[in-house]
Amino acid sequence: MPESIENVNETYVNTDSEDKTKSSDTVDPEIIDNSVEDAITLYRKVREGKNKELTEKEIANIDKECEIIRNRQVITKDLQHKSIEITNKNGLIVTGPPTLTRFEKARIMGARALQLSLGAPIFIEIPKNATTSLEIAMEELKQRVIPIVIKRTLPNGDYQNIPIDQFA
Repeated sequence: MPESIENVNETYVNTDSEDKTKSSDTVDPEIIDNSVEDAITLYRKVREGKNKELTEKEIANIDKECEIIRNRQVITKDLQHKSIEITNKNGLIVTGPPTLTRFEKARIMGARALQLSLGAPIFIEIPKNATTSLEIAMEELKQRVIPIVIKRTLPNGDYQNIPIDQFA
């Protein structure tokens, strides 16, 4: 094997053999202690202010508050939130407004019009003045007979599935 290829292989092996025992999940306790003490020092400066002399009672309150801060649990790792379905026994809408938004209406009518144009069964008697599948979909939505469920999702991933007939 040529000499340059051997050097490349040796370099590759050396970079992989580094000691990786220190995990990024663990935080040095000394760093945490220092940051807590720094936070307490800043908090004390803000509470004491520049303008006036403090009474013993005010100093005791500040010391008590600083001790509360010192005894707080320090969170060093943010756990991943598992999204869950929000359910309500009464059938009430918990997520979002109790009515369909204009965006939900548009999405429902577009999806239902497409279904109807592709031969899906119609759930109402066709109105005499309806000429397009969109008009039929609008009438079905007005009567709340479309078998579609709205999924409303919160920013943390939790969601609620709401049938159309529950909307006002």
